[in-house]
Amino acid sequence: MSEVSSWLKNLPIFTRHWFGLTIALSLVGRFGILSPRYLVLDYYSLFESFHVWRPASALFYYPITPKTGFHFLINLYFLYNYSLQLETGLFNGRPADYFFMLLFNWICCVIIGLLADFPYLMDPMVLSVLYVWCQLNKDTIVNFWFGTQFKAMYLPWVLLGFNLIIAGGGVMELVGIVVGHLYFFLTMQYPQEFGGPLLLTTPQFLYKYFPNQRSGVQGFGTAPQPRAEFRPNVDAGPRRYDWGRGNVLGGQN
Repeated sequence: MSEVSSWLKNLPIFTRHWFGLTIALSLVGRFGILSPRYLVLDYYSLFESFHVWRPASALFYYPITPKTGFHFLINLYFLYNYSLQLETGLFNGRPADYFFMLLFNWICCVIIGLLADFPYLMDPMVLSVLYVWCQLNKDTIVNFWFGTQFKAMYLPWVLLGFNLIIAGGGVMELVGIVVGHLYFFLTMQYPQEFGGPLLLTTPQFLYKYFPNQRSGVQGFGTAPQPRAEFRPNVDAGPRRYDWGRGNVLGGQN
């Protein structure tokens, strides 16, 4: 237990809390400590009964059953892996900016979830973060199941098609792609590729609670350093990244 506790403590703050709360609340619902019907996103319960916790609980809770257990574990792996890489990569030393990305994506998922009557937000939220990572690492080679390989830019669409064929779903993945692309376009692609104005920035008050851990700019696009910029063309050549090969769900060659 001490090793697990030490491992969790060494995770960056937002990945640690998102990962831990997802496991905790899903198990709480699984074992009936809290009724799952109080944890899901529901329009009428939110606005008529004022169950204001539901947008948050719908993010962290996912129903664990014999049919959904494997899907939950895969989502949990994606959450841990891609959130960790973003928080320790592009957003390293800038917790306010990463928190704002999560906050923006979550608000978008909540709005779409209320309109489309989605009870759970884990799928679109995880896919939105995965999509941002894939756009920042387009030329990274990922190994999918059965030995297939392709560039990371295609991974969100492969997951969408895979779930569409296997489970008859795909809507949640599509929402995650749309939300992730919205954030990526407004903060990186539009100002850097198309020369447009910066349309989405981190609110200044967030830096009071989560100050930068190194000297640098607060928010995207206001200064060239030290932020690692989005570069659509990578000269270093393709990299390789395994997310599912045999019994190994992660690793980098």
